[in-house]
Amino acid sequence: MPVNPELVGRAFAPTAPYLVGREKVREFARAVFADAPQHTDPAAARALGYADVVAPPTFAMVVQDLTLQQLLGDPDSGIELSRLVHAEQRFRYTRPIVAGDELVATLSVTGIRTMGGNAMITSEAEIVDADGAHVVTTTSVLLAGEAGA
Repeated sequence: MPVNPELVGRAFAPTAPYLVGREKVREFARAVFADAPQHTDPAAARALGYADVVAPPTFAMVVQDLTLQQLLGDPDSGIELSRLVHAEQRFRYTRPIVAGDELVATLSVTGIRTMGGNAMITSEAEIVDADGAHVVTTTSVLLAGEAGA
């Protein structure tokens, strides 16, 4: 089954709130070799004006992943996980993510470009805080290979 072109323009339901934990930020920072002290030391983060440790910029992927699971779990998407490659990722921040943030993400499929039997699926996840204020928009491009090829 090819990728469903009717996904374009579709918005998925907002995710359940994700509470950003200090230890999760520290673990993520270690995993991506982000060794600046504001990622692990609350005092260093406070000295820079933040309430707690600051997540590395790519941490937004943790929250975005919750939205991509919605897309990949949709039986009508035509996306076959075994034929999927993460092709591109971008972030547009209003402010950094900080431990203690409670974030909600909403995914929209913004484009599908077919090339032969393959499809490039572009989606955006708008991530907002508990007040509904924009934190970051993540843009992801997935390359879905043709099933049965």
